[in-house]
Amino acid sequence: MPREPGPLRRASLAGRRFVAVVLAFAPLALTHLRDRRRFLLLGGPRDVSDATRERRAAALRETLVALGPTFIKLGQLLSTRPDVLPPAYVDELARLQDEVPPADWADAREVLEAEVGPVGEAFDDFDAEAISGASLGQVYTATLDGERVAVKVRRPGVEALVEADLRVIGTLFPALLRLAPPAQRFTLSNLSAEFAETIRDEMDYDRERDVLESVRANVAADPDVVVPASVPSHSTSRVLTMQYVEGTKIDRVDELDAGVDGTALAERLERCYLDMLIEDGLFHADPHPGNLAVQADGTLVIYDFGMCGTLDAERRERLRDCYVAAANDDIEGVVDAFVAMGALDPAADRAFVTDVLSLAVEHCHGERVEAARIRDLIEGFEGTLHDLPFRMPRDLALVVRVAIVLEGVCLTLDPDFDFVAVVEDAVEPEPRDSTREHVESVLDDLGDDARASARAALGVPPKIERALDRADRDDLSVRTDVADENDVLRRLARRLVLSVAASAGVVVTTLCYTAARTNATIAVGVATAGALALLYRSFGASGRQRAVREAGQVARRSLENRGGRR
Repeated sequence: MPREPGPLRRASLAGRRFVAVVLAFAPLALTHLRDRRRFLLLGGPRDVSDATRERRAAALRETLVALGPTFIKLGQLLSTRPDVLPPAYVDELARLQDEVPPADWADAREVLEAEVGPVGEAFDDFDAEAISGASLGQVYTATLDGERVAVKVRRPGVEALVEADLRVIGTLFPALLRLAPPAQRFTLSNLSAEFAETIRDEMDYDRERDVLESVRANVAADPDVVVPASVPSHSTSRVLTMQYVEGTKIDRVDELDAGVDGTALAERLERCYLDMLIEDGLFHADPHPGNLAVQADGTLVIYDFGMCGTLDAERRERLRDCYVAAANDDIEGVVDAFVAMGALDPAADRAFVTDVLSLAVEHCHGERVEAARIRDLIEGFEGTLHDLPFRMPRDLALVVRVAIVLEGVCLTLDPDFDFVAVVEDAVEPEPRDSTREHVESVLDDLGDDARASARAALGVPPKIERALDRADRDDLSVRTDVADENDVLRRLARRLVLSVAASAGVVVTTLCYTAARTNATIAVGVATAGALALLYRSFGASGRQRAVREAGQVARRSLENRGGRR
C-alpha cells in the first residue's frame, strides 16, 4: 500500500501548489481588478461585453482543468451557483461535468490492488478501460461471482493533492473576500467551508456506500426508481464496488423518444427528489445527466452518491412551507420562507427580491419569461442577479444545486415542463374521507379568522429578525409621522414652555424681593407677569380660572418652601 507523504513532502507540495495557483489565476485577477479601475489605482470601471465574458469564462475553465482534480471539482460546484457567478461563467463551467480526463490504468490498478488484492484474484474479469471519469475517481466494469459490477476507484495520489490545494485556497480566500461585493461575502464564506467539507466527503468511499444504501432503502418502495446495491466485500475507503445497472443516459432524448414519455419521466424525476428533500431528509446532491439513466421501461436509475446532503426536520418543514407558497403563487410567503431558513438577508430590498422570485415562479410554471423583463429588473436594482443578498448555508446551497441541475435535465426532457404543478401535487394534503367533508368544510369556514391571525403571527418573526439584524448593524432608522390637524400639540408645547417660565419667574421674583433687590425684583416680576398673561391667554374661557388657580398654588408652595428653609 502506498505510503502517505511525510510532513516535509506535504509542506513542499503545498508550496509548489501555492506558486502554481497564484501564477495560474494572476492574469484573471488582474483583469478583474482592471474592470473596476482601468489603471488599477486610477480610472473608472471598464465596460465588459458578452463576448469578452464568454472568452474569460472559457479561460477560467481551462485554468481549472490544468490545475487538476481539486479545482475541477471547485468548477463543478461553481457551475451550479448563479448566486456567485454571472451566467456566462456558470454555463461554461457546466461543461466540466463530463470533461475530466481519466487517470492511467497502471496508477489506478496500484490503488485497486492495495485495497482489494490482485485484480486477477479479486474479480473474475476486469475491463481496464474506464467507463466514466470524474475529478476524484473513475469507474470501471468487472465480473464478480458471475455478476457484472461497477468498480469506482479513487484517483491515485489525490488525497495529498487535495489537502495541499485546500491549504492554498484557505490562504488566498481572505484576499478574495476583500474583492467581493459585501452582499456576497456571507455566501462566499459558506461556499469555502462547503467546498472543503464536500470534497473530503467525496473522497471517503465508506461514507458514500453508507449513503447509497440509505437512499436505496428509502426508494425501495418505488418500483420506478433504482439505486444500485453495493458489494461490501470489495469496497473500502478508496474502492467502491456496486451492482452494475444498465441504462441510457437521461439527456439522450433521441434514444429515449422511442419508448419513454419525456414529460412523465421529468415528473418522476422531480417527484423522486422532492421526496428525498421534504420526506427523507437525505438526498442525492449531484443529479447531472452523467449520474442519471433510464431503462427501457422508463425506470429511473441514480448513480454516484459521493455528493449528498441532509436536512433536519425543521429545515424540511421550512422547505415545505416554501414549496407550498410557490404552489399557491404566494411570493411573499416564499420570501418569508427564505428569511426563516436563513437563506436571505433580512435587510434585503424586499420589493426587488419579490419581483425576482415572481419571475422565478413564472419560469417554474413553464412560462417564458421575457429577457427584457429581467433586464429592466436588473437595471432598476443597479446590479446583477448574482449580487442578490441570498446567503446560502451548506445544506440549502446543495438544495439549490439540486434544483438548478434538475431544471436543466427536466427541460431537456420536456421544454414546457411545469415544476410548480409537480410541487403542488407533492405537498398537497392526503385525500379526505367523504363522510367528514361537510364537517371539515364548516370548521374551515369558522376557522378563517383564526388562520388569518396565525399567518399574520407567523409573519411577525421574520420581520422582527429583519429589524434586529439591521439594528445590530447600526442600520436601523425609525420615522414617525404624527397627525395634528387641530394644532393641539403646538398649543400644548407653548403652554408647557410658558408654564415653566412663569413658575421660574415667580420663584426668582420672590427670592429677589426677600433679598431686598428692588430693580431685579421689578425686572423679573414684569417678565413673569408677561409669561403669566400669555399663558392665561392660551387657555380658553373654560380653562382660565383653572390656569390661575394652578399658578397660585405653584407660587404658594414656593413661598412656603422658602419660609421653611429660613
